[in-house]
Amino acid sequence: MPTIDLVDLQKKKVGTVELSAQVFGCEPRAALVHEAVVMQRACERRGTASTLRRGEVSGSGKKPWKQKHTGRARAGSLRSPVWRHGGSVFGPKPRSYAYSMPKKKYRAALQSALSAKVAGGNLFVVANLSLEQPKTKFLAQALSGFGGGAEVLLIAGKSQSGIMQAAGNLVSVKVLGADQLNVYDVVRAQVVVVSEHELAAINEVWS
Repeated sequence: MPTIDLVDLQKKKVGTVELSAQVFGCEPRAALVHEAVVMQRACERRGTASTLRRGEVSGSGKKPWKQKHTGRARAGSLRSPVWRHGGSVFGPKPRSYAYSMPKKKYRAALQSALSAKVAGGNLFVVANLSLEQPKTKFLAQALSGFGGGAEVLLIAGKSQSGIMQAAGNLVSVKVLGADQLNVYDVVRAQVVVVSEHELAAINEVWS
């Protein structure tokens, strides 16, 4: 099992903690993580782009001129795609870009992403993840030692509502529960800070 330092909010070592080898000690699999990120981003696409086809643009349905003996090219409609103000041929229509990947593959991708954070020294386990008051400045000061200005992913439980409230105004900080963990947010974060109390929940959900 991988063992890392257990720290406080001042990043001072207060002990050590053993991490699950199945969740935090996997062999990094970049291709699998990439596949999960692409899938997740595709699912977040709005898919609202829309163009007008030739049957939807305004214009008469009358043939502009007779077929032969005018010296001009044949034309059957003002709404032809080759004409100005004509309809689109293969333009986008509202659609869903969402698709899914097998749950076991996604779980393996998340395990790989978390393991990479541990291997890179960018995952910290905090013994007592709590604030004196649920204020943004207190949380910002506490996280400055973990990389000021970096994208931080905080993994905290529902009981730690003060942390979620304090992080509301911090653009570079995102708070998730163990059951809300996802590959994109783990990869995107430069630093992952985990509450010691959430380790058991992470192991239960993602092992």
